[in-house]
Parts: sequence; structure tokens; C-alpha cells
Amino acid sequence: MDNARQNFENSAHASTADRILFFLKSQGSASTTRLAQLLETSAEAARQQVQKLVAAGWIEGRQEAASGVGRPRQNWVLTDAGNRRFPDAHAQLTAQLLGSVRQIFGDEGLDRLISQREAEARVVYQQTCTGKTVPQRLEQLAAIRSAEGYMARVESDGKDWMLIEDHCPICVAARTCQGFCRSELQLFQDIVGPEAQVSREQHLLAGATRCAYRIVPAKH
Repeated sequence: MDNARQNFENSAHASTADRILFFLKSQGSASTTRLAQLLETSAEAARQQVQKLVAAGWIEGRQEAASGVGRPRQNWVLTDAGNRRFPDAHAQLTAQLLGSVRQIFGDEGLDRLISQREAEARVVYQQTCTGKTVPQRLEQLAAIRSAEGYMARVESDGKDWMLIEDHCPICVAARTCQGFCRSELQLFQDIVGPEAQVSREQHLLAGATRCAYRIVPAKH
């Protein structure tokens, strides 16, 4: 079963609003009709829930061109306020501390801080990601990242794999210094090893709704 779908079904005890927010966070934009299907309710009931979330400022409409002839389709996405309902790892304090590090120690000091964080994470990840195959290590990596708040999962894409992170709990820190993102990419490559190449295909800081990494098996 798809991990996102399973997580959605496991959230059945949550409120309808939280279930909608979770789906939009993990799957991206969706129409009212699609949400009604997932909620197993009528289109009118789903529409009422959507309007409540719009009124609360947690979601907003986005027009997308319909396939073929017809009017643009209205899909729903999370607003900044909606995204803030997910863990942010004390974003404001983090940004302030990073600003202080840069002010006191300069960019070189900040780079040293990031390198130290990467080194510490590498030790933990390597101790945990001990699978004998790339898929095994990726699943272990996704489990660690999910525990850290990244809502990570692994999907197959032909002969490749995709490591998808639907949330970034350090987004504010990454916006302050994109060295965090470069550090993570290198860390993922180290965990995967020489058997495959890791590249980032989607990036929150570039306007995407999530971060996604493609893992391509090495050619022999």
C-alpha cells in the first residue's frame, strides 16, 4: 500500500480538517472531488470542510488548466499558515541563533557549524542505515528522516528510486543558510554509497511543495 495513503487511513481518528491538511501536505494540491473520494463522503460535505479551512486561512485555491477543453480546475493547497501547523523545529529561535552565529563568527563559522552537524548526523545515519542493498538503506534513511519530522518515504520510479520529503522541519534554517541543503544532499549520497547517484529533483526553497531526490543505480 502507498505510504501516504496508509498514513491517511491511519489518521481516521483525527478530525476531518486535519485529515484534509495532512493529505494536502503529503500529496500536494487536490480538488474538492478528490478530497471527497478520500474522505468517503459527498462532494457537498467535502466542500463545506474546504470552505471552513479557507475561512481559517489554512488552505487556498489554485487554478490549474483542465485537460482538454473546459474551464480551469480549482485545486486546493496549503497556505503558509497551513504549513505552520506541521513541526517547524522552533523556527524563530533557530533563525535568530543562526543570525547570531554569522554575526559573531562570520560565514566561515557558520560553515563550520553546518559541517559539524553533518558529521554528527553521518555517524547516526551510518549506524542505522546498515541494509545490504540500496532499497534497504533508503527505507532505513526514510524512517530516520520521518522520525526527525521530514515526513519521508521511498517510492519506485522505473529502475530508479525516489526519496520524498513532504515536510521540512528546518525550513527556516535552510532559508537562512542553504548550506544545510547542500550538506543533506552529500549525506544522502554517502548513505546510498557508490551503487547509485543521488540528485535533488524538487526543492522547497525553489518553490516546490516538497523536496524529492532521485536515486539512479550506477551503470556497471
